Amino acid sequence: MPPEQPAAALRLDLDLDALQHNWRSLDRMSGSARAGAAIKANGYGLGSQRVAQALHAAGCRDFFVAHWCEAADLGDAIAPAALAVFHGPLTEADCAFALATGVRPVINSIPQARRWNAAGGGRCDLMVDTGMNRLGLPLGDLADESIAQLEIEVLHSHLACADEESPLNDLQQQRWSEVRTRIPHRRAALANSAGIALGAQFHGDLTRPGLSLYGGIPRPELEGVIRQVAQPAAAVLQVRDIAAGEGVGYNSQFVAPRAMRIGTIAVGYADGYLRCWSGIGSAANKASPLPVLGRVSMDLTILDLSAAPETCEGDWVTIDYDLPRAASLTGLSQYELLTLLGRRFAR
Repeated sequence: MPPEQPAAALRLDLDLDALQHNWRSLDRMSGSARAGAAIKANGYGLGSQRVAQALHAAGCRDFFVAHWCEAADLGDAIAPAALAVFHGPLTEADCAFALATGVRPVINSIPQARRWNAAGGGRCDLMVDTGMNRLGLPLGDLADESIAQLEIEVLHSHLACADEESPLNDLQQQRWSEVRTRIPHRRAALANSAGIALGAQFHGDLTRPGLSLYGGIPRPELEGVIRQVAQPAAAVLQVRDIAAGEGVGYNSQFVAPRAMRIGTIAVGYADGYLRCWSGIGSAANKASPLPVLGRVSMDLTILDLSAAPETCEGDWVTIDYDLPRAASLTGLSQYELLTLLGRRFAR
């Protein structure tokens, strides 16, 4: 028998109670609508199977992914009939997979509608573009006969500016409401996490939170409601003492102003902890702050251990990763901060 694989020196601690709390909070904020869950991009980087199972246990019954391979990756974590694939059926193989499993395709165009109908059709979703000009059926194509043949479970649109005050929000809501009167469907969905906070007129029958399930706060209304779900942590690989005037890391971007104790941890830009954290990020040993020194490299980051000189090789430190604050510090979006977290994190 091969030896047991050693434990990773990098982990992502997941608070599944916080995840479930966030879904229940967003479900309550959705009023008479029911909250679903976007679990694409491997559950926003946290592990789609585990996330799906926890959300199902909390009461969620509608799930969304982007790619067909993401549907396959879920295995038996949730019932296929509860799942829809945003990218739609680009090939006959996509149609065959949907028909064989019961996963619903989200139709985005006339060619997709015709492909689905030709394959035998059945339950599907329809995405209508109301002003984002990304995915979705243009409003001018609604009268095509292929659309009338669809058996639409959920009629979707997607808000372009829900995280800010914009006249486009109301315009999209009005267009979506009009489409609801023209296209037969069982349920209708418009609001993402930020859209839920815009009010009841945006809710329809089903909302599609994503970011805020996982701790993101795209609008002020969600502050104090949404809890942090993901906490990165890394092992200390080495501790050393350096003298005043010594450089740290690539290109000696940091030069010690005094004698210092520093530690190197097992995380870097290959793990999604990008070089934008250089000189501004921090970790903590218990409550003691440990600032990032110099440049983040591919697999390693160097910390100032002045506030916790007792830190030793093999100790674990938590990485400061509060999503709104991290986004403000780095210029990365909260979405990027989550989905960048790499496969070397043990989840």
